Amino acid sequence: MERYFLILSISLEAVFTNKVRSVLTALGIIFGVAAVIAMLAIGNGAQQEILEQIKLVGLNNIIITPKDTSTGEDEAAEEEDETKALSKKFSPGLTLKDAENIMATLPTVEKVSPEIVYSTPSMREGKYLKVNLSGVTSDYFTLFNQELKKGTVFNAKQMELGAPVCVIGTEVVAKLFPKEDPIGKQLKCGTIWLKVIGVLKGVTVSEKAEEIGVSGYSRNVYVPIKTILLRYKDRSLIAQSGLAGGSAIFFSGNNVMITSSGGDAGKGENQLNKIVVQVKKSSQLSSTTSAIEQILKRRHHDVDDFEITIPELLLKQEQKTKDIFNIVLGAIAGISLIVGGIGIMNIMLASVMERIREIGVRRAIGATKKDIVFQFLSEATLISITGGLIGILVGVIMAKIITATTDILTIVSFASIMLSFGVAASVGIMFGWLPAKKAAEQDPVESLRHD
Repeated sequence: MERYFLILSISLEAVFTNKVRSVLTALGIIFGVAAVIAMLAIGNGAQQEILEQIKLVGLNNIIITPKDTSTGEDEAAEEEDETKALSKKFSPGLTLKDAENIMATLPTVEKVSPEIVYSTPSMREGKYLKVNLSGVTSDYFTLFNQELKKGTVFNAKQMELGAPVCVIGTEVVAKLFPKEDPIGKQLKCGTIWLKVIGVLKGVTVSEKAEEIGVSGYSRNVYVPIKTILLRYKDRSLIAQSGLAGGSAIFFSGNNVMITSSGGDAGKGENQLNKIVVQVKKSSQLSSTTSAIEQILKRRHHDVDDFEITIPELLLKQEQKTKDIFNIVLGAIAGISLIVGGIGIMNIMLASVMERIREIGVRRAIGATKKDIVFQFLSEATLISITGGLIGILVGVIMAKIITATTDILTIVSFASIMLSFGVAASVGIMFGWLPAKKAAEQDPVESLRHD
């Protein structure tokens, strides 16, 4: 054992004797390991973001949203297809009845939550904030995995009566209730005073999630859906009145408002902004989606005025795309490790040629071929491991800098560190073997004669 410790000390001395060469040799390993760790950290961060977004959009959820059926063509073009134009006039759009029909018809459906959204000013004690006023059911919070920080969601009686109660997001709390508990307090949304009964925990919604129908929650004020319809506005009344070219009636606060319609029924408003359907099993997503499409087409008189999105499948596809991208980046980073290993081999081969006489002297005083192999292999491995350790530190710092300077989430895992270290050590052994073998094969007599 002492023999090997002595050889290690000789190897260490040789590395420190040629400091500049050793540092330059290790640079390839340093940058290679750092790149691998940084790329894996970006990949881990992307995967974590996808998982969080899947939780936000809800497991096994299907999102139904209205689709703009206007073509932007002139009147002459529209008159060419009178039948299609007529059918558009009598499409009711997305309504509560659609949601109720889906729930009553499909046995694969677990829950259904309709949603109505308005942008409206919110005020309290001189403070102002523009919010998204959302009419939902109590199931909405379960469907989108929204947890309450405090308080409760709407009960059955509040939903049935359309009570003036609300659940608010964190930004609403920070702006309108900066120094007090909002539970039990009142805030004014539009012309209606609402009682706060719950506060949501803060969450971050990605741009991708917003694209597929998930809104940011921090600036939202949630009320029972009947509260929207009874105390604010029911857009279906406008649409129905428009079919007859008459007047539209809707409610705003305690006031009844009547608006005339020009008879352009084809541009009637949807009652709902969204319907969220949760199926019982993931395997039922595709079949349930097809069934929903058939139900809605029948109810909408074959008018294609809605879109159906399966967020979980879209996000999983995005995850696959990012995984492929990360594999490519990891492969590129891995190539730099190979280049670093080749650099070690070249330098060690040059070192063997420079130290032929030293090798001869060591063989003459009793060193075996194994000792020579171990010495030069130790030098290569020491350079590689040292470069690997420095590379790990540089990689962690790079990941922190990426997170601090960009919106990219990075997660440095213990597994990525061990992988990088293991690869660095392996590179030293693999690419150091050939120079070590060449050194051991030197003839002692010829080595001593070498100038």
